[in-house]
Amino acid sequence: MAASNSIEPRLFLNPIFTTSTTTNSSTSLHIQNFKLKLPHFPTKNPTLVFTLNSSSGSATTNNNNDNTIITPYPDDPDPEPVSAVSSETRTRDGRDRRKIVKVAWDKLVRWSRTWRSKAKTDILERTNKVVVLGGGSFGTAMAAHVANRKAQLKVYMLMRDPVVCQSINEKHCNCRYFPEQKLPENVIATTDAKTALLGADYCLHAVPVQFSSSFLEGISDYVDPGLPFISLSKGLELNTLRMMSQIIPQALRNPRQPFIALSGPSFALELMNKLPTAMVVASKDRKLANAVQQLLASKHLRISTSSDVTGVEIAGALKNVLAIAAGIVVGMNLGNNSMAALVAQGCSEIRWLATKMGAKPATITGLSGTGDIMLTCFVNLSRNRTVGVRLGSGEKLDDILSSMNQVAEGVSTAGAVIALAQKYNVKMPVLTAVARIIDNELTPKKAVLELMSLPQVI
Repeated sequence: MAASNSIEPRLFLNPIFTTSTTTNSSTSLHIQNFKLKLPHFPTKNPTLVFTLNSSSGSATTNNNNDNTIITPYPDDPDPEPVSAVSSETRTRDGRDRRKIVKVAWDKLVRWSRTWRSKAKTDILERTNKVVVLGGGSFGTAMAAHVANRKAQLKVYMLMRDPVVCQSINEKHCNCRYFPEQKLPENVIATTDAKTALLGADYCLHAVPVQFSSSFLEGISDYVDPGLPFISLSKGLELNTLRMMSQIIPQALRNPRQPFIALSGPSFALELMNKLPTAMVVASKDRKLANAVQQLLASKHLRISTSSDVTGVEIAGALKNVLAIAAGIVVGMNLGNNSMAALVAQGCSEIRWLATKMGAKPATITGLSGTGDIMLTCFVNLSRNRTVGVRLGSGEKLDDILSSMNQVAEGVSTAGAVIALAQKYNVKMPVLTAVARIIDNELTPKKAVLELMSLPQVI
């Protein structure tokens, strides 16, 4: 087609060549003359014939040899050139993109193999005994995980219930929480603190926060001053607002008791089933954090390290309160819009408080913060979310708690939220509303109305 001053239609072509083609060796284009049927073209003869040539010809080209610009057809009132890319170019671009992706992936795999080859295993090799305090679902799951790390490793579980203790030792299962899940034979249960703690290399603390202080005071005589405590418990002590990093050394009367916080998005059942999981260990002692990472990391459990103990603990505690709020939204059938708005607001409130307490913002937006929040707020396995769902459906809190065989830490932690908000002068409307609902001072419906009536943010 010759160029014209008149206007022509805008074409979006996916051409099928219906005539013979020729090759021009001087260009990258191998098609010169062809016909194209245009069923909706505004002319009596909808067959268009034109020439493609990157150097000359009746079609005009740009400086890129791979793209040819088709000049306007005379009758279009709105001229706009259309780029026609050759099939050869598209194929070559596709190959290039795949090559780039493959190279990037290969580099990642090589880096991973190199890193694994240099990874130390001396901590696991030197560890002979680990004790788990508490016989709940997560304590049991972690006991099984550690026991699977090395067959020669003895993992003792210290618990109060003699029935569960007998079930673990004789049937190799926790009859209360995981009756269908087999535990490794090197998991040993006991009700005797001295037997459990004597000679232990590491201690995993899985006792609920509200009972931790009195429990630890009762066994403090058998705890070695240098025994590292890995806290699995998430929450704040109601009356004192203490975190586990404060409760453990004070209850053991040893301010230098080595402490590590373990947190992150992890359901006990999925950990028992060896599904891929990622968590964070936080300690002010970098060497200790690396040692615990080496002890716990496996093919199905990734362990990251952090020095931000406060951030990891606060996020792990307050996400349980937010999960109750998320459950209330579900129970009241308030929809997805309100769920997204509530969780986003709750995340901001947790970040505001945590940073005021000295935490790093990156911790709150990371695995132990946002990652754990997403799991707890959106998945039915969450105990705290379940409490919220039932509250939103109209059930009484006492009836809900009496029917549960596990502790929902968010119920107790909610009571500490108001005191923390006042102490650090942080406005936390969503988490404070949950605390008032828990205290039976506000109904879920009234709480929603109050929150929606708050001043609009500029």
